[in-house]
Amino acid sequence: MVDAHQTFVIVGAGLAGAKAAETLRAEGFTGRVILIGDERDHPYERPPLSKGFLNGSAERDSVFVEPAAWYAEHDVELHLGQPVVHLDRAARTVGLGDGTVLQYDKLLLATGAEPRRLDIPGTDLAGVHHLRRLAHAERLKHVLTSLGRENGHLVIAGAGWIGLEVAAAARGYGAEVTVVEPEPTALHGVLGPEIGSVFTDLHTEHGVRFHFGSRLTEITGQDGMVLAAVTDDGTEHPAHDVLAAIGAAPRTALAEAAGLVLADRAQGGGIAVDASLRTSDPDIFAAGDVANAENPLLGGRLRVEHWANALNGGPAAARAMLGRQVSYDRVPYFFSDQYDLGMEFSGHAAPGTYDQVVCRGDVGKRQFIAFWLREGRLLAGMNVNVWDVTEPVQNLIRDGRPVDPEALSDPAVPLASFLD
Repeated sequence: MVDAHQTFVIVGAGLAGAKAAETLRAEGFTGRVILIGDERDHPYERPPLSKGFLNGSAERDSVFVEPAAWYAEHDVELHLGQPVVHLDRAARTVGLGDGTVLQYDKLLLATGAEPRRLDIPGTDLAGVHHLRRLAHAERLKHVLTSLGRENGHLVIAGAGWIGLEVAAAARGYGAEVTVVEPEPTALHGVLGPEIGSVFTDLHTEHGVRFHFGSRLTEITGQDGMVLAAVTDDGTEHPAHDVLAAIGAAPRTALAEAAGLVLADRAQGGGIAVDASLRTSDPDIFAAGDVANAENPLLGGRLRVEHWANALNGGPAAARAMLGRQVSYDRVPYFFSDQYDLGMEFSGHAAPGTYDQVVCRGDVGKRQFIAFWLREGRLLAGMNVNVWDVTEPVQNLIRDGRPVDPEALSDPAVPLASFLD
């Protein structure tokens, strides 16, 4: 039975918000828990939208965090299809789009991110897509099926994780795919040229065409439909559909209007929170894609847009809301599946922060582990078609001691031995 002595409101019914609600109940919180989402679907996980659900290997129902009945069974009040349009910190209320005003004692902002838009002519044409929500994935799945059946062309702006995963799904359906990317390799800004080229080669072998060093400048059409995508070097790429996969921006409008401190764009933007995920208002917390947190392990601010951050950040924020001691120092983690390549990435190695990349295993066969080092210390590691090494890789990152790069590259040397 709910004891209404306290009300905790969660704005954002994605993975972070749903996991926060779960944790509040699991930790014994008996007050009201109100979970608000601007989508009509129950909380779901986003990785399948560009992976299993999109490529047809997973059913729609597999994306949901919990069965629909779970929320009522655990006294979690759902307000779905309702945007929060106003946050009054002085009154400690949030206002919904339908005029409902809700009082809170503690508030969690898990508003996520939204896809960046192409600022070029032609984006109003039918056949221009983004991928962020379940509805986007459902529409895109139908499009890829049709393109494969009709030998149609998909142009993707951006060779990041979303762009490449959609490219793999599209090729699986038989669609023709061209990826336009301003950098010289796929995933250049994430993995650098050393490892980004591995993914370029992978997709090229599967029939994807890359156009590097260019940006889209126009999408042309006829009768409201896409005909081609034009790049800044004048090349016209035939296209029936175009996907904008040029990144995501944190949804900070509500926090900004309420006067909460935001992180600098140079630090990734988002809502600035401390290591306990508390904002500049002691009664308001933030988690997931929108939160830019002080990470005690990494020694600086970081905003992470990946599944594991929502999975772990929501529960951490919930415990902090309950007054528990929280220091959110998770090693960033994400994964990707493309064709027959599976990978896991742990850590953070932004371009310019590392001075060496070391690999162990067979890069040519795409069975290897890559390590990003700075002055011998491990910043990040990525295992490609090599499994059960995430824990030792993360332990090495946490340890922080310099390691011998030559020994690190030797598969005969156990990773655990570097921690002895």
